[in-house]
Amino acid sequence: MAAKQKRSGRKAASAGTGAANRKAAPAGLALYPGSERQLASPSYRLPATDFDFLMRDELRAMRFALEYEKAELLLRDAGIRSTVVVFGSARILSPERAEALVRTAHNGAERQRARRRLHQSIYYEKAREFGRIVSERGGALDVHDGLRDNVIATGGGPGVMEAACRGAMDVGAPAIGFNIELPMEQQPNPYITPSLTFRFHYFGMRKMHLAMRANALAVFPGGFGTMDELFEILTLIQTHKAPMIPVVLFGRSYWRRVINFRALQDAEMISQEDLALFEIVDDVEAAWEFMWRRGLTAHTPPAHQRAKRPAAIRKTVRKAKR
Repeated sequence: MAAKQKRSGRKAASAGTGAANRKAAPAGLALYPGSERQLASPSYRLPATDFDFLMRDELRAMRFALEYEKAELLLRDAGIRSTVVVFGSARILSPERAEALVRTAHNGAERQRARRRLHQSIYYEKAREFGRIVSERGGALDVHDGLRDNVIATGGGPGVMEAACRGAMDVGAPAIGFNIELPMEQQPNPYITPSLTFRFHYFGMRKMHLAMRANALAVFPGGFGTMDELFEILTLIQTHKAPMIPVVLFGRSYWRRVINFRALQDAEMISQEDLALFEIVDDVEAAWEFMWRRGLTAHTPPAHQRAKRPAAIRKTVRKAKR
């Protein structure tokens, strides 16, 4: 009798469990035949997996926030505390590629263009050397309490960006690539650390990530994009919206020919002191010495020092007057 009751109890429990499972099951076609159209409707998709919904104009602010959060969280996970940012043209070729162009030129115009590319390739070599020296001396190879400092960061594309990442890789240091979607898609260069290869849709968010961890900035010859990024950072420093970081421009002949900084000061569009916000150099060691003199260290400047102009700026003002 007891055994019969026990079996009866198990049967009842089993029946109850089956009823509960049927009650908790989603209302799919098995329970509601004929609901194909409802299940296929875009309104039935989960918002987080509905691409059409996420791409609506009204959700631009959310997409903007996601671009910030993804890079921010992954950089934190990697222990990247600070960076040294490198800007410059995507059109500058490595010496080996430039030499190949010279060899394969078919006519005078092609040879002239190829020789120009070969002459410009010196900036590729300097950017590569810069990436190597900064990585070796700046702290990117050292991990303290799970954090790295002064890691090379670029826009992630070819040219100068590739060269700086290549220099970091030469010594086994990480390199960050903040790529951007363009009409002619920019592919990430092969020297970026894979887990630190990012892609952005919004230029503004990309600029923010390039600037927010920067302990120093190196700018090589470039076009509209390079000029945009350079003056963005200089404006942030000038208006005390960013730390007073060292800024070096590589290539005296290029920058003095392309931009007349002195004319801006003569016209009183900038002050004499603003000319001391950057240094124009030709040599990588001179760039490193300037950045070190301006206070580049293997840590992020404390908040209370960010709005202060270091004493070195006052000294450089006197130098700029010559």
